[in-house]
Amino acid sequence: MSTAFVLAHTSLVPVPLVPEVRLRLADEAIELWQYTEKFAGGVQLPPPFWAFAWAGGQALARYVLDHPQLVAGRRVLDVAAGSGLVAIAAVKAGAAHVTAVEIDPLAVTAMAVNAEANGVSLDVRLEDVLPGDGGDAEVVLAGDVFYSREMTGQVLQFLRRVTARGADSLVGDPGRAYLPKEHLEFVARYDVPVPQTLEDTPVKRTTVWRPVL
Repeated sequence: MSTAFVLAHTSLVPVPLVPEVRLRLADEAIELWQYTEKFAGGVQLPPPFWAFAWAGGQALARYVLDHPQLVAGRRVLDVAAGSGLVAIAAVKAGAAHVTAVEIDPLAVTAMAVNAEANGVSLDVRLEDVLPGDGGDAEVVLAGDVFYSREMTGQVLQFLRRVTARGADSLVGDPGRAYLPKEHLEFVARYDVPVPQTLEDTPVKRTTVWRPVL
């Protein structure tokens, strides 16, 4: 049933900055949000972030594809994976195993649908991994996760634990209000095409960062 919902309210299109990947994306955020609330039938679901290629994820996916040595032959974890864009890019770049996690059941469905559309195998999970340390992942990736004070605090603590056990990590961010620059090291920058209805601009200057914790 959730697969039918994803297919009914999205179209399969190339990602602007990452045309090697095609995703099921929505045209209109407010309309989809209303459909999601109706579909949920009173059950509280997160906003449908999974239906859009956010700038942070696009930049991070582009970087991974352009620098496959980061993930090639390694176990990768994509946190707050949304559509699965970054996870799919990691598979295409040669990762040995990619796990994509979300706390939204519709996002998990969308990731599975998008993985199939791109002919890749993803381990998709409905799980909050932020209280942990990323398990056995050798590389942890997170796109566009600094959108609230609470989320930023949780992500930073998580990345500290990831770093402490020796794993690599990268984040992508278009300058969100709670971006913790003092804990990040510049890696790369991209001008990312984005839906103007979401970002109030057709292009977002977006940076890939390496946590320094």
